[in-house]
Amino acid sequence: MSKVVPIKPLLIMLYGYPGSGKSYVARQLTNHLQAAHIQGDRIRSELFSEPTYNKQENKVVTQLMDYMSEEFLNAGISVIYDTNSFRASQRHSLRTMARKVHAQSLVIWLQIDQETAFYRTQKRDRRKLDDRYASSMDRPIFDQLCSYMQNPDTIEDYVVVSGKHEFSTQLNAILKKLNDLSVIRMDDLTGSGIAKPELMNLVPNPAAGRVDYNRRRNIMIR
Repeated sequence: MSKVVPIKPLLIMLYGYPGSGKSYVARQLTNHLQAAHIQGDRIRSELFSEPTYNKQENKVVTQLMDYMSEEFLNAGISVIYDTNSFRASQRHSLRTMARKVHAQSLVIWLQIDQETAFYRTQKRDRRKLDDRYASSMDRPIFDQLCSYMQNPDTIEDYVVVSGKHEFSTQLNAILKKLNDLSVIRMDDLTGSGIAKPELMNLVPNPAAGRVDYNRRRNIMIR
């Protein structure tokens, strides 16, 4: 199956609760979109034999991911930035980098209820590709990470997909958004084996703001 080639370099960021399916979507998307998959959890596990997730370690991983992303985008290669871009300042920095190299940025916002997301984090299986490098977490750590999250706002280009939907439905929403941003052309899907997405999308509550609650270097180009 041929892949969709963006008209211009594209930087895709991921946002959602731990356990919402970000790594799964990132991996699946590389099967349909020509892009480099820069996987933060894998980079961390190969750089640090026993990751601690402290500030200095996080800084090293982020700097390496940013460097790799900018190099790819400069070369005209799209990037899937596979880590949770949960802070507005982090996404702003990545958007600035993308603009500097004339790339389009997009946030994929995976929405799922908090309890289902936490349940998934407790059922991770290290034998599965998407769980192999994910960190273990208890409820206090999960809640702490969620408390740091800042939802994308109107100044950001983002698409909302359900973390409970099949990937084919998620892909339709993503491709439609990319078409709306003029990053791909629907005509390019002909012969790719990908169905043209219908005019549908999931729209978040516009009143939503901050989330409320009741190692070695690794690059994969597929």
